[in-house]
Amino acid sequence: MRIHHDWKALPQDARGATVAMGNFDGVHLGHRSVIDAARAAMEAPLGVITFEPHPREYFQPDAPAFRLMNAESRANRLARLGVEHLYELPFDSVLAGLAPEDFAREVLSEGLGVRHVTVGADFCFGRKRSGDVHTLTQLGHQLGFGVTVAPLIGDGKDEYSSTAIRIALAEGRMRDAERMLGHWHRIDGEVLHGDKRGRDLGYPTANMAVTGLHLPRFGVYAVLIDVLTGPERGSYAGVANLGIRPMFDGLVPNFETHIFDFKGDLYGQHVSVALVEFLRPEMKFDSLDGLIAQMDADSARAREILAAK
Repeated sequence: MRIHHDWKALPQDARGATVAMGNFDGVHLGHRSVIDAARAAMEAPLGVITFEPHPREYFQPDAPAFRLMNAESRANRLARLGVEHLYELPFDSVLAGLAPEDFAREVLSEGLGVRHVTVGADFCFGRKRSGDVHTLTQLGHQLGFGVTVAPLIGDGKDEYSSTAIRIALAEGRMRDAERMLGHWHRIDGEVLHGDKRGRDLGYPTANMAVTGLHLPRFGVYAVLIDVLTGPERGSYAGVANLGIRPMFDGLVPNFETHIFDFKGDLYGQHVSVALVEFLRPEMKFDSLDGLIAQMDADSARAREILAAK
């Protein structure tokens, strides 16, 4: 998949796509229905138009973190779905200030040269969200690109939504989140140097930042790991801790993953960690021996769960 950031200087071979457009935070089943509708709309390269940062982050920079995915994780998921072009448009004062007709003409038609655009039924765009799906359909007719409006979908009880997924994750209900997402919730990113306490305890970990993300329930998880870069590239199983590590008086949330039976060096490599099942909340132990005994039990339970996958 090719990622494009500049809609004003797009290579000719990246123009002419049939695109799905939206924020696609989480790339849940509702989002996938929009992408599938774009794929079915016409014979053309499949693209996705999204925005970075998320418009909500741009307009409310001090609001609590809400994103289910960072840009890297979203791109990885879209690539798995067969998207050929990701138009990750920089959401800045210029883009935020465009009226709907200017966005359709300057960005979609002249900039990206789209042939067809598919959006969800609740899609809004343009300055102060003044354009909706009816506006887009009319502008597409005028500017020469087709428009499909995909209906919102659900499981018979509720519409699939990022809000419902956030609630499930915050409560540690990973299987409910997976049902709405259509995939395990993942945390993706670069492996960073940590304090290396895990190595001293016999449980070396790959440490990742979680800044800017809506965090699942703090605690220990059975996880599946994809190492995306480097000589150790491949798929593994493991156990991970998300939280502040109360045993060591931590303050800043971080994410540490222990990969079973792994001997390589992952510093600087990019990994994708799927949270399969919540095992227990974080806790403080009376001694390091107590912590290690619990880590042994966590690992045994995680191996049992993941062996059944």
